[in-house]
Amino acid sequence: MTTDAPIDLHALAGELLEKATSEHAGRAARTLPHPVDGLRQTVIALRADAELSEHESPGPATILVIRGRVRLVADDETVSLAAHQISPIPNRRHSLHADEDSVVLLSVCVPDRAPQAD
Repeated sequence: MTTDAPIDLHALAGELLEKATSEHAGRAARTLPHPVDGLRQTVIALRADAELSEHESPGPATILVIRGRVRLVADDETVSLAAHQISPIPNRRHSLHADEDSVVLLSVCVPDRAPQAD
């Protein structure tokens, strides 16, 4: 697949959700190929009651729910999202919980890495 080929998100969501329901951790993901420097997009499927435990974000990010319902939790703040809703991800430790079988598109602005010295 070339990096500029269209991706059928509906088909990919179904494939990843099927995989997530059979995985012990209850999740599956695929990072999309992009020719855009600094942008990383990952489709993540979570079966109902699965979660991505608390973690840091590598940069400014948003989450778009493709299917299902999820909760984005940061400290004592919870944002509930349903299909076709998008939200910024707090710039602090956070977790993601699936209230039902769900698929999300995570978009992260990855900071430029300093060139490595020879």
